[in-house]
Amino acid sequence: MHYTVREKKGDIVSGLLYHRGIQGERAIADFLSPNYEAHTHDPFLMKDMDRVVARLYKAVKDGEKIVVFSDYDADGIPGAVVLHDLLKKIGYANFENYIPHRHDEGFGLNMKAVEGFKEKGMSLIITIDCGIADIEETAKAKELGMDLIITDHHEPHGTVPDAFAILNPKTDGCMYPEKMLCGSGVIFKLAQAFLKKHGEEFGVPVGWEKWWLDMVGIATLSDMVPLVGENRAFAHYGLKVLRMTKRPGLLELFSRLRVKPENLTEDDIGFTISPRINAASRMGEPEHAFLLLSTDDRAVGATCAERLEEVNNERKGTVASLVKEVRKILAERDMDSKNVIVLGNPTWRPSLMGLVANKLAEEYGKPAFLWGRDGEGVIKGSCRSGAGASVFAIMEKAHDAFTGFGGHAASGGFEVKDDAIHYLEERLEKAWRELDHTNKEVIKYADALISVDEVVWDLYKDIERLSPFGTGNARPIFLIKGARVEAVKQFGKEGNHTEITLSDRKGRKLSAIQFFLTKEALPKNVVPQALIDIAVHLEKSMFKSYPELRLRIVDII
Repeated sequence: MHYTVREKKGDIVSGLLYHRGIQGERAIADFLSPNYEAHTHDPFLMKDMDRVVARLYKAVKDGEKIVVFSDYDADGIPGAVVLHDLLKKIGYANFENYIPHRHDEGFGLNMKAVEGFKEKGMSLIITIDCGIADIEETAKAKELGMDLIITDHHEPHGTVPDAFAILNPKTDGCMYPEKMLCGSGVIFKLAQAFLKKHGEEFGVPVGWEKWWLDMVGIATLSDMVPLVGENRAFAHYGLKVLRMTKRPGLLELFSRLRVKPENLTEDDIGFTISPRINAASRMGEPEHAFLLLSTDDRAVGATCAERLEEVNNERKGTVASLVKEVRKILAERDMDSKNVIVLGNPTWRPSLMGLVANKLAEEYGKPAFLWGRDGEGVIKGSCRSGAGASVFAIMEKAHDAFTGFGGHAASGGFEVKDDAIHYLEERLEKAWRELDHTNKEVIKYADALISVDEVVWDLYKDIERLSPFGTGNARPIFLIKGARVEAVKQFGKEGNHTEITLSDRKGRKLSAIQFFLTKEALPKNVVPQALIDIAVHLEKSMFKSYPELRLRIVDII
């Protein structure tokens, strides 16, 4: 692995800003000091917003039965909580939240659910984080006499559904400035617009919607939208609200995970909250994630937090078993002659395939395509590149084997034609060979070259001015050359994490850790008194109940 250090531009913060394309006094000031009023846009700039607000107001005034249909992931569920909280805040109770079963119903609207809403007397359906591709289901809702409002952020593909209204900044003719909102961001703009126009009538104080930025923050950081512009403001203020949270379910979850809300960071979202929300849907229990976030009852919150922990552990166990099963199969095959890993089983849950594919792709350094069969009998799968060829490019080459596919270079999802499953491996191998693999060396970039001596709190505080980090604003990577190793040890219940103690010229000790790095996987040169080159992030750990400056290992070179 080769690391190229970016060109130095002034001090470290100036360099980080420069290489992120943030230049000029105004742009730098805006980036370093997010401002809610200045950096968020008028919600009525979004196409159809007037129409949507008017229709929701009418439904509330007429006492119509509303169904909120959200996606089941860590974007859709927090978004569902935003609309739930809005309706509760204005004193409206004649609504129902509906989250589809990931395995049995799949993504987006489905005919059975739409027909069920009619039978239950619903007259208005509002989707969150889905719907823009659901042409037939939208037509069915209209045929049954129900109005459908679609709120989504996914790219429209050709024809858009004939819905009552669509809130999606990516639709043609929408002049909303921020095109990269997540699904929760879009529904938040509806809540903001509704209160801007009718909040006083319902006795809601001006600006109350800011308390729902906790949900938007979770979703924005989970859904990997670029953390610039309005999204940066949402993530920044979302974390502020989360640090003051009064939501009983979150407080119970934080207590179980030994997370202090006041110290919450974007990493806590990525490593604690999001995985548990997603685990609930992967294991068929998304309602527990929704209740955890929406309940105002401490007992219900405690029950949901406990169940989410159980479900997350079940998910871990199931994935571990699947990985073990797949490894056994691969051990019996000649994998040296294979360029792509392709495996499946009708009994496997498609919702878990991405997690398994990710592990295999990393271990083998080859693209991994895994499939199972969902509750409707459809063959679905997920793929990961493992730093190999682009899985999206492979699927494009083998498009005739799929009924649908999507994703990007690193990961994706697909549906397979029933007859194509028999030659899927052969077809993907052929696609891989058709790609250009002449430049296989992966060059990674470090933001700056530093020494162990320079890892001090002042440097950390400078870097944190650029947080929150995520897509479009990656956490800085620093390259340390010739770092002296003092000790190496494993930690964790299973001893599968590694801590390397480094020392500077004055003998000060500094901890560098990497999770899920076993002793066997460590490079042979990592031994006491050795000098190593290491790529790291700087982080503040509160694990010992006091702030500890440490390094998170990215690579040992």
